[in-house]
Amino acid sequence: MVYIYEGLGLITLVLWIYCLFDAITTPEGACRNLPKVLWVIAVLLFPLVGSLLWLIAGRPQTQPRPPASRFPEYDRPGRFVASNPDDDEAFLRQLRERAEEQRRNAPKKPDES
Repeated sequence: MVYIYEGLGLITLVLWIYCLFDAITTPEGACRNLPKVLWVIAVLLFPLVGSLLWLIAGRPQTQPRPPASRFPEYDRPGRFVASNPDDDEAFLRQLRERAEEQRRNAPKKPDES
């Protein structure tokens, strides 16, 4: 029976230290239902009840992650954004050269003279 009380005491201590550290390091605006200072005081004065209340009612809610894009390379900040192809002379010249090369390499049809 003594081991059960020692185990519960150790669990309470670990929970108390975790919740105290979490309450202290949480930004002021992220705390729910009470100001940060009151949460720290509640966790300090009431180790078990204050810690459980912090986890249930005071801890910031995690924001749901947005759904993963099918094309994550488009979501990358600072990626190259395509410009208007009519304004890019090098691109247009490359297209003309490629089209000309394809015309030269295409087999001649017998009905053409």
